Amino acid sequence: MTIPIFDKRLPMTTRILTGITTTGTPHLGNYAGAIRPAIVASRDPQADSFYFLADYHALIKCDDPARIQRSRLEIAATWLALGLDTDKATFYRQSDIPEIPELCWLLTCVAGKGLLNRAHAYKASVDKNVEAGEDPDAGVTMGLFSYPVLMAADILMFNAHKVPVGRDQIQHVEMARDIGQRFNHLFGQGRELFTLPEAVIEEEVATLPGLDGRKMSKSYDNTIPLFGTAKQLKDAVARIVTDSRLPGEPKDADGSHLFTLYQAFASQAQQAEFRAELEGGLAWGEAKNRLYQLLENELGEARERYNTLIARPADLEDILLAGASKARKIATPFLGELREAVGLRSFREQVQVAVSEKKKAAKSARVVSFRDDDGSFRFRVLDAAGEQLLLSVSFADGKAAGQVSKRLQSGEPLDVRQAGATFSLWLDEQCVGHSPQFADEPACAVAQQRLREALTAQA
Repeated sequence: MTIPIFDKRLPMTTRILTGITTTGTPHLGNYAGAIRPAIVASRDPQADSFYFLADYHALIKCDDPARIQRSRLEIAATWLALGLDTDKATFYRQSDIPEIPELCWLLTCVAGKGLLNRAHAYKASVDKNVEAGEDPDAGVTMGLFSYPVLMAADILMFNAHKVPVGRDQIQHVEMARDIGQRFNHLFGQGRELFTLPEAVIEEEVATLPGLDGRKMSKSYDNTIPLFGTAKQLKDAVARIVTDSRLPGEPKDADGSHLFTLYQAFASQAQQAEFRAELEGGLAWGEAKNRLYQLLENELGEARERYNTLIARPADLEDILLAGASKARKIATPFLGELREAVGLRSFREQVQVAVSEKKKAAKSARVVSFRDDDGSFRFRVLDAAGEQLLLSVSFADGKAAGQVSKRLQSGEPLDVRQAGATFSLWLDEQCVGHSPQFADEPACAVAQQRLREALTAQA
């Protein structure tokens, strides 16, 4: 029998999550800073990868529906063309996961305004308004102000361990940690409902310079297209700003934006050779041609795959909906657990528990089955005093939950795994339930024995 599993507390792999806001065409900076390291990470057999189109975030920055729709298409095609394997990774649109905005509200209710006041994007808008002599909050929407909370929901919804981001996004990952930690403290009752994420940055290419030397950004209109034509790529490289040193004059490689871009795509040997040529007087025109050739070799085949995908949007839609279905198998039961944690509980569950306890009051211990608000099924193992010893994971249907419950009560040896002052129960190498947090490890060990006795009594 295969047991449905929605377990996040004892991960066998490292969960990685990242996404790109759908407000424009992906450029070289997006590729080097986020997409490439994410796709490489997804190939690790120990990685559980979640990559998404951040289209709700796009509404904060863009009010052009056609642009957002086109960007969603282009970004989806980009990730697939560059080698993302959707059989291994979970690839979805943020807007196809309704649990994310609901979680965003739960997190909003615990996020401090003072924390959000310190967000870089909000502070930059306020500073700009003050400098212009306007009201500090002129033009600031609640979307912009609470952007870090939505990003926290993206990350915490799937309990990501690692979040590949650009250096400018580190603060938002740190805020997600703060908000998740606050929620755990208020509602976890000793459990860590949320895993606290860690930002991951490739130091050498986290933020690429654009054509003018500033950070490569659509906002500055200084980007190099990722999948434009070969001519568009060559023309963009030709516009990179360099100094006025003539052919034959030594160039400062470390102070050159051109060399920084070259480093992001070249091997160590290529970098050393290019540096030596620049310092030996290589002309800027020839140096730009070297960069163009390097980029064309890296992106040429992927460009062909991209153009094929763009021409078949219905296929992209099917892939994204399949990814959303996969993601919701985790998000739906987890949100049900969070709703229960904050007190948004089903009255029906309370009645079912009360009736079950009344019928079985004479027994030394009991197994109580119930149905969550999301329609999934779970059960609890209670001792004679009514103390909960185990809460099962969520099951898609009552039959599956009943089969697991029956096996636990059959008298077969139990696979109990302790972790600190808690334990989990496993069947067929899949986790089927978790204990509450006990006072200490000895108390946890005693509770395990009580669980064995309780289940034996049901046999």
